[in-house]
Amino acid sequence: MLNNQKVVLTGSNSGIGLELLKLLSAQSENLIFAVDLNLDKINEFGANVIGFKQDVSSSEGVDAIFEAALAAMGEITLFFANAGYPYYEAVDYVDWDRTKRIFETNVFSPIYSFEKFRAYLNGKNGHFAITVSAIGKMAMPGFALYSSTKFAMHGFQQSIRLEMPSNIKLTCLYPIATDTNFFKAANEQIFEKPFPVQSPAVVAKKMIKGLEKSKKSVSPSILFSAGLVLFAILPFTRRIYWNLEKAKLIRFLEKRGRENK
Repeated sequence: MLNNQKVVLTGSNSGIGLELLKLLSAQSENLIFAVDLNLDKINEFGANVIGFKQDVSSSEGVDAIFEAALAAMGEITLFFANAGYPYYEAVDYVDWDRTKRIFETNVFSPIYSFEKFRAYLNGKNGHFAITVSAIGKMAMPGFALYSSTKFAMHGFQQSIRLEMPSNIKLTCLYPIATDTNFFKAANEQIFEKPFPVQSPAVVAKKMIKGLEKSKKSVSPSILFSAGLVLFAILPFTRRIYWNLEKAKLIRFLEKRGRENK
């Protein structure tokens, strides 16, 4: 079991993060520093969960997390950079700040957190985890900016493994779309969910097992993993899949256009 850990978990008030928090806090020997912009669910947990309201999208925010976590727990043995959010849209606009915001949360924050964690450890053993996403391995229509942030994190984890010291273990999570507020965060307007969709509880359980075994990566969806193999062997099947998902985006954009008239 994953116990006797001093954990920092970002994005812990909903979705995969909340399910991870449930599993981690079930072991009373663990102490979890749970970070999110909203603490309503976090505050329902017991004494071994410490809620901390903080935006992770700046260096100042991440610095504050490390300072407060160390003050509260004395040490950090596992840092889980889980916070992130998507857009579902067509990139048919000009908006530097919109692009910058999603990269600050999904890319800059976990990379800076890793840098901080490595410096903090200073040779001690520690475990770093990142929620990367399956969309960081294969792009999807409607998720261009979100996918680009996850491709960036996939590249980062590949490269950093070649240079990081042996005292750090790195585990990356590659979930498919999860049945949570992920879709509401992606767009306030209702849209057809991409296929397939997985339960966050299943994702969290598989990630915990992966952390226990110090796996390099965890891909919770067998269907997605099998799909990647199929797409590599028969490329036309990926084109069929992409066309089906693109049709969902087209229907969404047409509906949005009618509603905005």
